[in-house]
Amino acid sequence: MEKLWTGRFAEELDKTADEFNRSISFDSKMIRQDIRGSVAHAHMLGEKGIIPKEDSELIVKTLGEILEDFENGTLAVDMKCEDVHMFVEQELTARIGDAGKRLHTARSRNDQVALDLRLYLRDRVSEIRKKLCDLCFVICEKAEEGADAVMPGYTHLQRAQPITFAHQILAYAMMFTRDIGRFDDAVKRMNYSPLGSCALAGTTYPIDREMTARELGFDGITQNSIDGVSDRDFAVEIMSAASLCMTHLSRFCEEIILYSSWEFKFIELSDRFTTGSSIMPQKKNPDMAELIRGKTGRVTADLFSLLITLKGLPLAYNKDMQEDKEAVFDAIDTLEKSLVVFTPMLDTAKILKNNMREAAKRGFINATDLADYLTKKGVPFRTAYKAVGEIVGFCVKSGKTLEDLTLDEYRGFHDAFEADLFDAIDLDRCVYARTSAGGASPENIKAQTDYVKSFCK
Repeated sequence: MEKLWTGRFAEELDKTADEFNRSISFDSKMIRQDIRGSVAHAHMLGEKGIIPKEDSELIVKTLGEILEDFENGTLAVDMKCEDVHMFVEQELTARIGDAGKRLHTARSRNDQVALDLRLYLRDRVSEIRKKLCDLCFVICEKAEEGADAVMPGYTHLQRAQPITFAHQILAYAMMFTRDIGRFDDAVKRMNYSPLGSCALAGTTYPIDREMTARELGFDGITQNSIDGVSDRDFAVEIMSAASLCMTHLSRFCEEIILYSSWEFKFIELSDRFTTGSSIMPQKKNPDMAELIRGKTGRVTADLFSLLITLKGLPLAYNKDMQEDKEAVFDAIDTLEKSLVVFTPMLDTAKILKNNMREAAKRGFINATDLADYLTKKGVPFRTAYKAVGEIVGFCVKSGKTLEDLTLDEYRGFHDAFEADLFDAIDLDRCVYARTSAGGASPENIKAQTDYVKSFCK
């Protein structure tokens, strides 16, 4: 098969080198974007009189037919081609002859691949955004279901203060809204067309870069042709957003793994998203959550792979940059697959409210509320803190909870205690009284779910 760049060379490329150089196995993912960019370029060439209008129209028509044939399965990508750009041009030329050879006028594979990658990632990020919003809506639904599920909140994985299951999982919804924002920001900076930068120096043809940018939905054009072909900041930013999003999924998975264990038993995962053991018949393993947690390291590694590839590259395009696609494709694919599994796994999980409340009754998680009770009676907080610490120590030694002590026992530690202390340490009241913005009270939970739903409209 003749290469696009033959002419200068007297010998054929070594077969092993040819295979090593080939990127069609992974950049064929961008065939739709490559055709879309080529259609815009052909339109512009014809409008500007750079190629005959009839050739431009024939190219556009035939590219549409190539895409249609690819979509309906009658055209397979030729994996012997060097890359997706060569495949599309080869197929075009095979169908319409010399007219197809005019398409590459005033264009290089350098600006072509930079364009295709931007278009591809813009499309994929749009899909990721929708899936993140779907997840946020599921979190809101589970929060409404678990709004009355009082459970311990943890610090250092030790029981700390009473919250609800709703309050706990809405923290993750806030993380995911920030992830959406990071993807949106990355797309804003990415949404400038490099097409027309050519190899690196622009072109002598009277092209209209703004025209192709508008047709492809860009906000404008890249301002420096060298930067246009050599910039991969956008890929790094999107991979960074994907890596952090996976980190958030991983943290959520870690808690799901803990909460579904017999030691916690706060939730029960559906059989549809768990697996069994080959030897232990009682096992119900949270393998999907564990896999997402494990794949997080892979996405982070993809990010670092591209950063390391870029760190020593001189301007402008270098073949090293072919390595950007496998890493960024893997990062996006892994995140999307993780979301596709995680969202229904959470949606079908059963909230075990009674187990949560039983855990909340132990661990003295209302101790802060007891100290606050004394403070509101005029006792300095540090004095109140010390008294309650002594009370907790007494309870531990005597095997009691704060609710088990009598008023006389309380007054033995401080005479500011009155009978209303038992209302102050009631678990439901402890939660409902946390009315400060962002806190655990029911009105705050509603405000948080309203915010998330509004953000994801």
